[in-house]
Amino acid sequence: MSWNDPNASSEAKRYDNPIPSRELILSTINEHGEVTHKQLAQIFEIEDPDQFDALGNRLKAMARDGQVNREGRPYRYRTVTKQDVVTGTVSAHPKGFGFVLLEDMPDLFLHEKQMRWVFNGDTVAAIGTSTDNRGRTEGRIVDIIERRQNNFIGTLARDDEGYCVELGSPNHHQPITVTDDNVQALNAKQGTPVKIDIIDWPNQHEFATGKITEVLSDDNDRELIIETTLLNYDIPSEFSEAALKQANDYEEPTDKDLKGRNDLRHLPLVTIDGEDARDFDDAVYAEKRSGGNYRVLVAIADVSHYVTPNSPLDKDAYERGTSVYFPHRVIPMLPEVLSNGLCSLNPDLDRLCMVADIKISRAGKITGYEFYPGVIHSQARLTYNQVNAYFDNPKDKSVPDSLTGNKDVKKSIDTLHQLYKLLLKKREERHAMEFETVETYIKFDEKGGIEAILPRTRGDAQKLIEECMLLANTCAANFALKHELPVLYRNHDRPDSEKSMRIHEYAKNFGLSFPEESPTQADYQRIIEATKDRPDAISIHSMLLRSMMQANYAPDNIGHFGLAYDEYSHFTSPIRRYPDLMLHRAIKAKVTGSKQPVMDFSLEDAGKQTSDTERRAEKASRFVESWLKCHYMKDHVGEEFNGVVTTVTSFGLFVTLTDLYIDGLVHISNVGDDFFVYDETQQQLIGKDKGTLFGLGDLVKVKVAGVNMDLLQIDFDLQAKLQASEMNQTKKDQTKKDQAKKPPAKKSPAKKSSNRKGSSKKS
Repeated sequence: MSWNDPNASSEAKRYDNPIPSRELILSTINEHGEVTHKQLAQIFEIEDPDQFDALGNRLKAMARDGQVNREGRPYRYRTVTKQDVVTGTVSAHPKGFGFVLLEDMPDLFLHEKQMRWVFNGDTVAAIGTSTDNRGRTEGRIVDIIERRQNNFIGTLARDDEGYCVELGSPNHHQPITVTDDNVQALNAKQGTPVKIDIIDWPNQHEFATGKITEVLSDDNDRELIIETTLLNYDIPSEFSEAALKQANDYEEPTDKDLKGRNDLRHLPLVTIDGEDARDFDDAVYAEKRSGGNYRVLVAIADVSHYVTPNSPLDKDAYERGTSVYFPHRVIPMLPEVLSNGLCSLNPDLDRLCMVADIKISRAGKITGYEFYPGVIHSQARLTYNQVNAYFDNPKDKSVPDSLTGNKDVKKSIDTLHQLYKLLLKKREERHAMEFETVETYIKFDEKGGIEAILPRTRGDAQKLIEECMLLANTCAANFALKHELPVLYRNHDRPDSEKSMRIHEYAKNFGLSFPEESPTQADYQRIIEATKDRPDAISIHSMLLRSMMQANYAPDNIGHFGLAYDEYSHFTSPIRRYPDLMLHRAIKAKVTGSKQPVMDFSLEDAGKQTSDTERRAEKASRFVESWLKCHYMKDHVGEEFNGVVTTVTSFGLFVTLTDLYIDGLVHISNVGDDFFVYDETQQQLIGKDKGTLFGLGDLVKVKVAGVNMDLLQIDFDLQAKLQASEMNQTKKDQTKKDQAKKPPAKKSPAKKSSNRKGSSKKS
């Protein structure tokens, strides 16, 4: 041994052919900056093959343990520095591995061994150690900065070593051990759901330990999974005592509250919402002006009057960021005494509002607007179904008298409908996108189980209200930009070049052009229009929708690509969205000559917080809906359903059941008796041996093969291909189709007679 190793004696005791210790390797790499395995062996004058291999194994172990980084081919090793440490959020996969999600760089992959330390959502410091054979940067956790939660809901289980609480996805990898005394004290039974607090966090050698604090009832699966999801996604569901006191101290508006407000109580403003809506944060009114022009009022509940800056209510609202919507349950951003009471524009009550008073020309152009605090007295609580029924037949008896029996309300609704048709033309002119997609809702029975999954219909009433909200939002954004107000804009960027290229290739299926980069709204609208009447339109439009970027909140306006607006903000829902509340405060301060509120957070922080809480709410809602659908399908294993192919991947087909609107996977091994190759450009699986072809929009029959509640995955077996989409014809099918389109060849009378005689009645 020719190197001077401070740990030489310990190395000699452990190995017959000792190699340099980790400490010596680190100091040597530091001296040289960066070395390969071979260079390091030369530095240490290692010639023995066994020692050379042992050195290589030690370098791999040091990379695994985060002491060195290795990059390139052949691997170049360098020591890890503070600059290599990154901070991110753990995202756990139900199969046991996970990722550290990072903002401005690729995520780090975490092996099951690394996941022993952490739960989903924990904030960690980590380093990238090496690249695996799939091109993923493997990570090693060096410190746990913050635990996302310290209590969970799981199922009590027992094995040979004792009791534990098994958590559901995404923390299935982290059982929490509990004592026999704890279980017996609460009389908890195996298989029952329980709430548990963490006592000691897990480490590399031991699972976490905890204490069961409550045994839960499993009578209602829906409520239980929502409670579990609230914990797992760290969504606050209880308001602080100070916030509740502040909310409960408010009373009905008094003359003092009305001072300085425009009195609109004489106008026939009404609310139009869904059947099951409980909070009404917008009321509308329209009138015809001279020369065929329009005036439309959009009155939004003045939440800022009650939720004052930096108050307990405000702090709770900021932490939540948004209301969270689950099937048949809402976790509101504000206490219900406000969201369903003082800030809800209930009929026949005086309510405080911020009003967008907008003038529109008969050509549909905004010619002016103003914002002001107001007071209204809604004259009707109407539903979308009622207003749609009125549009279809003004004499329909299901339409309430509050509409048909009030001439002023009726006149305003008629004017709004005229205005909607005008705004619809403007929407088409600017190429705002209107995808053919299906939104569904779950109908429950009395016991809380799923009775049916139904599509939501969108009639003129829904679209009318949407256009009114868009008017208010764009005017608010314009006002904020003009006066440089400290607000958040609702930004939606154009698709990046990678997504554009994918659509460019895909559009060739329809004989349509699409730019390889920097597409416009008109480029998308061209495909939407060309495919909207096809039976596979929903599949096509879902793929177009997936190519879009995610919208977010930010202090700098970049416009909204999908809606085709150069400037856009959120003004119309301050009951359930914090950015709207911020915008209300800023506009009110400007129009009343007050000082702009000074907040405890920066605009940049608010943009991140509200974008993050929106994502959190969306993920939590999707998780609960997926869980409920999977739970429902457990009772249908073995049954057959018709469906349509909505997504094609290299590992199989995702099929949406036609009647249930539930998605499942036909794994490629169950697609058919052929060798299938994935064509990403055409979004097809192509059989190389028999020419079998599957793609978007194909109608198929499937059997429910199984349901995995941990993965929230429904597996289908393909039973039959019922009908191929137009763009997924095999060569044989296409030949038949082309021949059918050709005009019949002229034949002699004798041949006609012969053909007629041999033909069947069905032909």
